Amino acid sequence: MHATTQNGHQNGPLAGFTVGVTAARRADELGALLQRRGATVLHAPALRIVPLADDSELLSATKELIDHAPDIVVATTAIGFRGWVEAADGWGFGDALLQCLRGTELLARGPKVKGAIRAAGLTEKWSPSSESMAEVLDRLLAEGVEGRRVALQLHGEPLPGFVESLRAAGADVVGVPVYRWMPPEDLAPVDRLLDATVSRGVDALTFTSAPAAASFLARAEDRGMAIELFAALQHDVLSACVGPVTALPLQARGIDTVQPERFRLGPLVQILCQELPSRARTLPIAGRRVEIRGHAVLVDGELRPVPPAGMSLLRALSRRPGWVVSRAELLRALPGAGRDEHAVETAMARLRTALGAPKLVQTVVKRGYRLALDPAAESKYAD
Repeated sequence: MHATTQNGHQNGPLAGFTVGVTAARRADELGALLQRRGATVLHAPALRIVPLADDSELLSATKELIDHAPDIVVATTAIGFRGWVEAADGWGFGDALLQCLRGTELLARGPKVKGAIRAAGLTEKWSPSSESMAEVLDRLLAEGVEGRRVALQLHGEPLPGFVESLRAAGADVVGVPVYRWMPPEDLAPVDRLLDATVSRGVDALTFTSAPAAASFLARAEDRGMAIELFAALQHDVLSACVGPVTALPLQARGIDTVQPERFRLGPLVQILCQELPSRARTLPIAGRRVEIRGHAVLVDGELRPVPPAGMSLLRALSRRPGWVVSRAELLRALPGAGRDEHAVETAMARLRTALGAPKLVQTVVKRGYRLALDPAAESKYAD
């Protein structure tokens, strides 16, 4: 897992928030989109993709289709279709596969897939305007598939009910397993992201495939930390999924998710830009507007990074703004501080320095600390 920071985007909507990226593919693109909006990004691929040239299952499926041609081929992703043709070419079956596909009813899920099909010298018969596999299924069932052989290009994602519906209607369905997923060879980055999630060191996790979500949950179970992970995802850490299929493994465990209406990386980032700032706590304190974010605080719009211990203290104080919080209670909020109340004083001094406005937190002699809340100013921020 590597962390990348805001790179100067201090006023972006995600400034002060940390977002975990679990994607194996297009992770750099997603990370760059998040960073441009101010986020700190932790990347830990939850899966790895089996290289096509090494995939014996894809080779076997390709040979089977060449020997026993299908009536219908459903192409679901552009990268998957291109990869399939390139892999077949590398195995010496490229021409035979293209010849096989020319004799079939070729359906393309969307415009990108159409482009890949045409780049291979083929022509699709039909493509849904909605880019929806549900519309593809409706068409197949409407025209009738009984006794017909249907090849379905899979791409690591579950297609709930798709294969079952075709088989129930009498089709012989052959899966073409393009881009199979396996656990990452190095589990250390995933483990670090799991630890960061459980400790609330991230504010959101992004998932761009259902297998990645399932793999992340499975790793938590393997480490005996599933309960702690579920608690974090149910209450504190936002789960953002690129679409409803990706969200299924999380929702099956009772974890709420958010997803954009358009299943693309840009809209996924936009929904984070809406959701995370709306969850931040904004308070009028000592004449300042203070917005408490994941690992930083906006003081009158200026981003002030705060150490983890300081953020723990600030969150404890903000749960009862204006009220005195005892040193003993603040000590309990400090992870790994033990019983030494001096740790509270040290962390508090660093917090005040980080905020750049010492008067935001007041010392109440022999009692503890409080945020210098301005009750009269609250109405300014009520909306």
